[in-house]
Amino acid sequence: MKVLTSAALLLALHVSSPVMAQEIDQLPLSATFVISGGYWESAPDGAASGETAVQAGERGYYKLVAIRQPDRTARIHLQMVASGETGLRLVESVELEEFTAIKPYVTGIRPESMSGVAATPGFFATVYLKTAPGTDRVEEWTVLIDELGDIRVERASN
Repeated sequence: MKVLTSAALLLALHVSSPVMAQEIDQLPLSATFVISGGYWESAPDGAASGETAVQAGERGYYKLVAIRQPDRTARIHLQMVASGETGLRLVESVELEEFTAIKPYVTGIRPESMSGVAATPGFFATVYLKTAPGTDRVEEWTVLIDELGDIRVERASN
């Protein structure tokens, strides 16, 4: 049995899957953290979301993305992604203004669970951030989407 080193494995994946390599090359270098999780599903008659209509019976998941800015702070975007037989489709992408207002230095983002899809619709993640680059104090903020699709962004209370 041949054992591949990490570099050899990455090279093998890159060479054997040009489509995958092309997709990963499109990911902006400024995306410092990307997580996905939770899920949503539309009503039987569909529902409107922003300018893009959600189709009847459509399902998908959420993504939370931290994009580094030139001043090293981050902007955090919440995306709603439809996942169906024809592939993935971005339904909506919004910048979470609660984070933009405090100009955070994001140090990490974690989903609520690593165990897979939750039993009920929604999303929960914790964003770890500093409000000044030199401080040792890390704050925890939560992003919560309930089963109705209502979004709450707030400082975590421990």
